[in-house]
Amino acid sequence: MFFWFLALSFVLVAAVFDSPALDYRVVMLGSVLPVVELVAGGPWALHTLLAPLVVLAVVMLATRGRRLARRRWLGLPIGLFLYLVLDGAWLRTDLFWWPAFGARVGGGDLPEFKPLAALIALELVGLAAGGWAVNRYGLADRERFRLFCARGRLDRTQMGANRPRGPRRR
Repeated sequence: MFFWFLALSFVLVAAVFDSPALDYRVVMLGSVLPVVELVAGGPWALHTLLAPLVVLAVVMLATRGRRLARRRWLGLPIGLFLYLVLDGAWLRTDLFWWPAFGARVGGGDLPEFKPLAALIALELVGLAAGGWAVNRYGLADRERFRLFCARGRLDRTQMGANRPRGPRRR
């Protein structure tokens, strides 16, 4: 699964944080980073709750006093947390809560999303969510897409907080 993680992490973070200044590329990187472990032979440390917590602590300590750097790199642990949710890694408590229930980590497959039909369905959902996001955030526009690729940002005019929501009540 690739598009499932990329698109859903982007859409969820954009909807929840509603921030044009967040670097969505870093969020998306964090959401696919644990896939490397699966290629390397199975789920390991990046499939545990400890990994995003450690990355979060490192980002917070390394960016003290540097607000813009912090804003950029906070996307990495956010993406790692989203991977755990979207992959269902939390279903394997021995792996998810490592090292709380033993020192051994890794090995085996993740039981969820194992049938090929489920993997294909999730990738199609990811592609559909990506298509929706391109339309919703105006990424088909060359300048907006360039801004997204160069800085990981969205155009402020496309964010939900800046769009009219109907008549104001007094």
